Amino acid sequence: MLAQMKTLLLLATATAAVIAAPPEPKFTAQDLDRTVKIGYGTAIADVDGDKLPDILLADARQIRWYKNPGKRGADWPRYVIAEELTKNDNVCIAAQDIDGDGKCEVAIGAEWNPGDTEKSGAVFYLIPPADRTQKWEPVKFPSVEPTTHRMKWVEFGDKQWWLVVLPLHGRGNKNGEGAGVKVLRYQKPEDVKAKWKSEVMSDSMHATHNFERRDFEKMKVGGREGILVHRQIDGQWQSFLGIRNEGKPGGCRGVGELRAGLFADKAPFLATIEPMHGNELAVYTGLPIQQGEEASRRVLTDKLNQGHALACGDLLGLGSDQITVGWRGAKPDDSVGLAVWTALDDKGEQWRETIVDKETACEDLALADLDGDGKLDIIAAGRASHNLRILWNDR
Repeated sequence: MLAQMKTLLLLATATAAVIAAPPEPKFTAQDLDRTVKIGYGTAIADVDGDKLPDILLADARQIRWYKNPGKRGADWPRYVIAEELTKNDNVCIAAQDIDGDGKCEVAIGAEWNPGDTEKSGAVFYLIPPADRTQKWEPVKFPSVEPTTHRMKWVEFGDKQWWLVVLPLHGRGNKNGEGAGVKVLRYQKPEDVKAKWKSEVMSDSMHATHNFERRDFEKMKVGGREGILVHRQIDGQWQSFLGIRNEGKPGGCRGVGELRAGLFADKAPFLATIEPMHGNELAVYTGLPIQQGEEASRRVLTDKLNQGHALACGDLLGLGSDQITVGWRGAKPDDSVGLAVWTALDDKGEQWRETIVDKETACEDLALADLDGDGKLDIIAAGRASHNLRILWNDR
């Protein structure tokens, strides 16, 4: 009888484990464009006010948007709204409806030359025409920091939208040393051709790469020193190193990409690619919200080949976020692609990797429900593969 009870208990445990196992993600690929040069930056927003999310792309010499046809498999009309803004490449894009009219505002980072820490870098606001499929009027900011690299529209605690701009290096930096990187935020004036109010949020890091805006009270910047946590207290910006570069294997060696996610119990986690353009995908839990607190670090893989794109979102409808990571490879014949990592428990102690693309040399990616079926799809831009691809969520 005791042996039979043990057998039944084992079977019940095994059955429960099978039932609890989350489903594998499944996707159908559709390439929207096979003429992408670099695919530096993607953004998702409603461009024309039809209440459908469109795709915007900052490519090397052009800024394009792709009109959502409203159903899978259909063609996405492509429109060039700006080109040849500067002598060097565009590098980033920010698109967001910040005035509530149902149509997005667009800003661009350009004049990309990471080796020039004195004179490179440009920021443009694009003024749309009545027909948004035509060329937009670029308004160049008169003064910016060099090596403009990343930007996003961010709604802060004052319920106002600001354009946060992150350079790669500090002014005059050599080999990542010298002046700190000025993290700047700009507020759109009523007359966009007038001076934009700007503030320096911090200038203590060197060689930054990307930032996370999901929680405005604790905006995080990834870079050479680790992760800088920004907080606004009594109208003043304060920052501290929440995750520190330990400079050795087994610890943080600098951060390239970072994105925030939530477990099923709404406990937060932070996914990172380490170091910059690195090989490790790491997850941090117990995130510090004030100086002196420490987070727990777990490496999911050290096999990324130039990891360069990251997003967190619930692709599987589990009530918790999965991690989507993309890598671009260093050589034409290198391994490239995208993978989805799924937590197999409530605390993120066990994870499962699912390779979902082996063809896109992923430079940047975004998540959005493009067809209104309630499931997040993956949008990826490929560098060496020269494609813009949707991975339609089949779950």
